Amino acid sequence: MATIDHIIVPVNDLQASVTFYTQILGFAPAGKDGPFTLIQVSPGFLLLLHTQRTDGFQHYAFAMSRTEFDAVFTRIKAAGMAYGPSFDSVGSNSGVGQERGARGVAPTIYFNDPNNHLLEIRTYED
Repeated sequence: MATIDHIIVPVNDLQASVTFYTQILGFAPAGKDGPFTLIQVSPGFLLLLHTQRTDGFQHYAFAMSRTEFDAVFTRIKAAGMAYGPSFDSVGSNSGVGQERGARGVAPTIYFNDPNNHLLEIRTYED
């Protein structure tokens, strides 16, 4: 079975992006490799942040445990970030949605990173 190993994420502001992915999403900094700043999402998955001009609009969805989901959602609200229950409702700040992902329907939250990429977190745990 194939899995995603890493994704290159274009960023405008590297430091703001590292801070966001580590402090809001709770991922771990993992050093540098050539032009990339590495962020460890899970043991088998890296984000490779690359500074280049981007208008955003990529979509990245992260499945996480219920504990991680609740902690990230708490940090999003504490940071005063706009969020929504679906991809087209960011800014409504109206709670958690229920949408289909790779493992079925699950609670979801959508929001933007500092580069205007549309992010989604979801949990398949009750």
